[in-house]
Amino acid sequence: MEKCSSAGDDAVTDILMTGPYPEWDMADLEAKYRVHKLWQVDDRDALISSHADAIRAIATRGELGASAALMAKLPKLEIVSCYGMGTDAIDLAYTRENRIRVTNTPDVLTEDVADIGIGLLLAVARQIPQADAYVRAGSWRKANMPLVTRVYGKRLGIVGMGRIGKAVARRAAAFDCEIAYFSTRRHDDLPYDFVGNLVELARQSEFLIVTLAGGQGTKNIVNAEILAALGPDGILINISRGSTVDETALLTALESGAIKGAGLDVFWNEPTIDERFGRLSNVVLQPHHGSGTVETRKAMGQLVRDNLAAHFGGRTLLTPVV
Repeated sequence: MEKCSSAGDDAVTDILMTGPYPEWDMADLEAKYRVHKLWQVDDRDALISSHADAIRAIATRGELGASAALMAKLPKLEIVSCYGMGTDAIDLAYTRENRIRVTNTPDVLTEDVADIGIGLLLAVARQIPQADAYVRAGSWRKANMPLVTRVYGKRLGIVGMGRIGKAVARRAAAFDCEIAYFSTRRHDDLPYDFVGNLVELARQSEFLIVTLAGGQGTKNIVNAEILAALGPDGILINISRGSTVDETALLTALESGAIKGAGLDVFWNEPTIDERFGRLSNVVLQPHHGSGTVETRKAMGQLVRDNLAAHFGGRTLLTPVV
């Protein structure tokens, strides 16, 4: 049986949710809209067909998106509001063709994602998880831990110089890192070196941090050639999308020592990631939690709700994508 909420008013707008939001967002959405919860039903097609003529909005998450197949079943669909910055899982071509608005939640998560990028770099280079385990196991009483890798003053390459790339660069500058970047264009307002060839950027970098948007244009852009150029002393950090890194090549590089290590917040097949990652000692893993602070998640949810309210109130969208 369908599980949905209703404000008890026949004029209430119907929205379809593809996955849950935090409770503070759910409470507000359920107070204002008739919410159809796709993740709670066994027969999703039945839920959609029962309410297809009423549903005017999809509230989704970045990793869940909204496919053309789903949207095609909703003839009254007007807007897709995404809880997250990435829209690569939303069929934007379909939304443009069918005049469906799309919003996301940029900016509010930028600083937290940049924080986790630097945090992962420190964790891998300074072997913070291993040091914690070393102390807990009592090994320190027997011998000092082996030496690790410095972050200060190293050559750092940033793959993608958008909002998050710039925020990472600001943090890396505080470590006196020598910063260069690869992007679709040179940013003349930035004091960092632009490198138009990703292989060359990897070759000259000791650390490579990936901050690209997802999608077909960046799929597997960090491949075996890039990892080989980064080399056995290099560290890769991915805080973008799992699709941007060729995971087969990455696992081979980590297992063989072709690169020193990696810090990963994103994976190709989240959350059912390749089991080989769990057996590696030279990788630090995060559960796609770059924006996972209370402060940022509240701001993201508020922006989703504000965009929906603006659309149905006839006002300008706050963060339009389409």
